[in-house]
Amino acid sequence: MTAAVRTTCPYCGVGCGIVATPDGKGGAAIAADHDHPANRGRLCSKGAALGETLSLEDRLLHPEIDGRRVSWEVALDTVADGFRETIERHGPDAVAFYVSGQLLTEDYYAANKLIKGFLGTANIDTNSRLCMASSVAGHKRAFGSDTVPGVYEDFEQADLVVLVGSNLAWCHPVLFQRLEAAKHRRPSMKVVVVDPRRTETCDIADLHLALKPGSDVALFNLLLAGLADRGVVDRDFVERHTSGLDAALAAARATDGSVCGLPRADIETFLDWFARTEKVVTLYSQGVNQSSAGVDKVNALINCHLLTGRIGRPGMGPFSITGQPNAMGGREVGALSNTLAAHMDFGPAEIDRVARFWRAPRMASRPGLKAVELFEAVRAGRIKAVWIMATNPVASLPDADAVREALRGCQYSIVSEAMRASDTVDACRIRLPALAWAEKDGTVTNSERGISRQRPFLPSPGEAKQDWWIVSEIARRLGHRDAFAWRGVADIFREHAALSGFENGGTRDFDIGDCASIDDAAYDALRPFVWGGAADRRFFGDGRFFHADRRARFIATTPRPPVNAPLEVRPLILNTGRVRDQWHTMTRTGKSVRLAGHRPEPAIELHPHDASARGLADGDIAEVESAWGRGALRVHVTDSLRIGEAFAPMHWTAQVSRAGRINAAVNPAVDPISGQPELKHTPVEIRRLDMRWHGTILARRPIMLPDIPYWARIRGAGFNAYAVAGDQPYEAARRTLSAAVRTTNPGPWLIGENGVGAVISDGRVEAVMMLGPTHDVEARDRLAPYMALDRLTMEQRDELLNGGTEAHRGGELCACFGVSRGAVEAAIADGAASLAALGAATHAGTNCGSCRPEIRALLRAARLVKKVA
Repeated sequence: MTAAVRTTCPYCGVGCGIVATPDGKGGAAIAADHDHPANRGRLCSKGAALGETLSLEDRLLHPEIDGRRVSWEVALDTVADGFRETIERHGPDAVAFYVSGQLLTEDYYAANKLIKGFLGTANIDTNSRLCMASSVAGHKRAFGSDTVPGVYEDFEQADLVVLVGSNLAWCHPVLFQRLEAAKHRRPSMKVVVVDPRRTETCDIADLHLALKPGSDVALFNLLLAGLADRGVVDRDFVERHTSGLDAALAAARATDGSVCGLPRADIETFLDWFARTEKVVTLYSQGVNQSSAGVDKVNALINCHLLTGRIGRPGMGPFSITGQPNAMGGREVGALSNTLAAHMDFGPAEIDRVARFWRAPRMASRPGLKAVELFEAVRAGRIKAVWIMATNPVASLPDADAVREALRGCQYSIVSEAMRASDTVDACRIRLPALAWAEKDGTVTNSERGISRQRPFLPSPGEAKQDWWIVSEIARRLGHRDAFAWRGVADIFREHAALSGFENGGTRDFDIGDCASIDDAAYDALRPFVWGGAADRRFFGDGRFFHADRRARFIATTPRPPVNAPLEVRPLILNTGRVRDQWHTMTRTGKSVRLAGHRPEPAIELHPHDASARGLADGDIAEVESAWGRGALRVHVTDSLRIGEAFAPMHWTAQVSRAGRINAAVNPAVDPISGQPELKHTPVEIRRLDMRWHGTILARRPIMLPDIPYWARIRGAGFNAYAVAGDQPYEAARRTLSAAVRTTNPGPWLIGENGVGAVISDGRVEAVMMLGPTHDVEARDRLAPYMALDRLTMEQRDELLNGGTEAHRGGELCACFGVSRGAVEAAIADGAASLAALGAATHAGTNCGSCRPEIRALLRAARLVKKVA
């Protein structure tokens, strides 16, 4: 083992510290950093499993053009020539960059500087547009700047925490753990969850407001008017530090609260708690942002904090929790198309300031295209060269098939990517190998404005390079050598810091100018710090905001419905989001065996009423169809949704389930101000697909499956598992699938009972397939143990060919320790009646805590059964 390295987790916006200890063999042991202020020694299931994602499997290690390996010189010359030719023939707005919250701040800075200062266009946008662009716009309307007022400690110090459109338990588990621990210490703390779904976060909620999708503005308008009517107004704060209250109150009082679809008593309880509690934090996430009214939702909830003066002090304020590890860093450097740099916009003075600082010869003078319209412009041929960095828009953008079509028709479609196997890489002509998390060097900024170092602990593989290096090489080929003559990431960080302080004088919130003079050693040793604010790192406690008059703005918000309403032919509302153990499009988490077990397949969740009306049952395969596209997913029936609504996770791509790409069906409507897509409200119909057979395949080597309606690939320990289903005749399917299995897993094919067939060579199972007329949810768990054996006994061979031994696992519950649902249920049956007792018996719930809400649900169900009995 070599020396341990302190770095930062590459997943969500919490920004957890990690200690990585390389093993000298290309891997590393991963542990939580107990000294990092964001996580204080905690990690979620995804972070804890990072060591399983470090292999070079499926890595892009060499430059490619049209599928052929080329040298870096050829690749860089081709990209530079393509940009030069396009700009000369069609102008600077014919080129674009699409970047990512997975980039480090230094990479982000380099890309933004090149395109806005030296190519002459602001056509650079980031996948953070899908995450928090509405929050950025809402902050700027209210505060005059994109400022997060508070810090994580506020969640723990608050007496009321309102979670709006946030499944914190699954999407930001470490913050959920901190909140859960605070509530345990102070049981008087109240938690309100505002979400159409009953998510795992509701496990700690004192009140769940399952409002109608899209009615958040109405709810917070009711709250604003109710607070004013009760006299819960900080009149001194409002009069001295704000403007616009009268118009905001008029809009609030004109709101019809019935559109929320909530019991009046629940609304009154919410109003009562908010009115009588001084320390209130309103934490919000994608349920607010991913909406055609996202900006108004943000301002409606901020209005309530401005009215009461509950902002910028310990334990109070609105708080936007970001989804990506460096979405905030992207906001700092200006990587959104409608921002310039260092929290500056496209005003004449700011354009001049940045141009002088950069000595930019061709400064962008107006905002560029936002993500959805950017790819529409690629498809229409207006953008003729697009460079994508560290993101997968063919899977993650709405109307995803149109994005794939756009890239395939673009002459200069360029992607910088660490992974060879992604939907976007497949669609692009020019592929540039980039470094991955374990190899990159730089900084990231988390949701509380905390800057942390990300340090490399593994060597660069193949010919892969860091993104800032690739950008600077292109810049040099375009004639801008001096402006991009950085020796390393410390040089870029110092320049970024200097720009933040340049002609600032307190007029802009983002100012880390003190870091502009640190030397390389200080940069290498940089400890996590939260930038800005008062001595306690909070903003606005003094009532001074960043509009020209230093006042905050109340924004009058009028409720409006989502752009696309349900229709008679598509009456259901599709909501999309994340699951606990996967991340974005699974290029990293998909490598981990333990993360694959909890939600192994793409699923569509439906209320029992809607499932029954469509003849659907758990385990069926259903087609989800919208006006934009369709997908085929496994049905999961649950009463955690409202009637008329459905939910599907967005992680599955063509690499792991060709028909499971739900974003192909998601509508491309956007917020008119922020440009953020409405990913949580697409009218759909869901129909049962008549599958004649279902099956499970486990194979040591990947299989090229025939054309079948449904398949999903799942990571196993030393093998790939495939869940399959089809409408072909059973015998024809058995022949074609067995042939596909044997093509890559050769050996004797043995036919057993119950639809089992297996390749067993020298006593070792190379592959096993089980087909039947119905979905066998336990098949993978029954067959997997045989793949772990070097040589089968005759008894084990016979067991396998009969479908394996009976074993009720019920899917993975605790990813940290590989504890199944069946094991937890068995421990409960044996007398474990509490979280502590179950932890002692099975270890489940004793590490990251992400599974505790599900364990508590099992405990409650067991108590109910016992009480009835």
